Amino acid sequence: MRDATAHVHDFDAATPRRRERAIEDLAGGLARWRLAWALARSDITHRYRGSVLGPFWLTLSTAVMLGALGFLYAKLFRIDPTDYLPWLSVSLIVWNVLSAMVTDATTSLTSAEGVIRQMPLPYSVHAMRVVIRNALMAAHNLPLILVVFFIFGTPLSWTALLAIPGFLLLAVGGFAAAILLGMVCARFRDIPPIVGSLMQVAFFVSAVIWKPDMVGHWEPFLPLNPFFAVMEAVRAPIMGKTGGLAVWLAALAWTGLLVAAAWAFFVRFRGRIAFWV
Repeated sequence: MRDATAHVHDFDAATPRRRERAIEDLAGGLARWRLAWALARSDITHRYRGSVLGPFWLTLSTAVMLGALGFLYAKLFRIDPTDYLPWLSVSLIVWNVLSAMVTDATTSLTSAEGVIRQMPLPYSVHAMRVVIRNALMAAHNLPLILVVFFIFGTPLSWTALLAIPGFLLLAVGGFAAAILLGMVCARFRDIPPIVGSLMQVAFFVSAVIWKPDMVGHWEPFLPLNPFFAVMEAVRAPIMGKTGGLAVWLAALAWTGLLVAAAWAFFVRFRGRIAFWV
């Protein structure tokens, strides 16, 4: 009997049925979430093979960076460290998740070249692999926020529950980015360095190390930055705020645009991925 997954990679130029095959790919990928989980865990295990602390090296480096930047910029900005460091801890950890997800999205397909060429797996499995891998890495850093909050006596209110839909938006955006950027970067191999450079610029313009109220009357325009909008949807609830309607609408709008672009590219060019990687 023919493998039921084989039809996912079949292509008939006369009747391409691109939309149906894209839907089949997404459905097949979601049905294989356990495989994506196993691949993501394997990636982390392989990355830190032979390491004593394993993924906790990332937690340690984040803690060192937080301590170094926290007291320095608190002095430069003339802010009380007990107020600034808890805020910076949330900012850095959320930004690290967002930045890593975008960066990994550029190689979501090219890094799985061997699998794509040899096995009839849905391409969406590789996108899900990126999201799960970064979620597991984030799980090692999130407890650091609680440690900083405890040290500086920062309360954690019930508004922190609003960070859950913020993280869901981040996950959906990461999945869409892994599909869109994965395809674009598979076709044009000089795109990943450009994305890396853009993320470095985005770090300084997305209110990661400086607070939004420092820009004065420019603050209402910050949600026009997609990175700020998505990050603030997670950060604000953890800091005891709701984030504001403008931030949530902007985060939803930017995520929706990314999903729409990823879907359009996936429907149109999915059949060429095997030739691009």
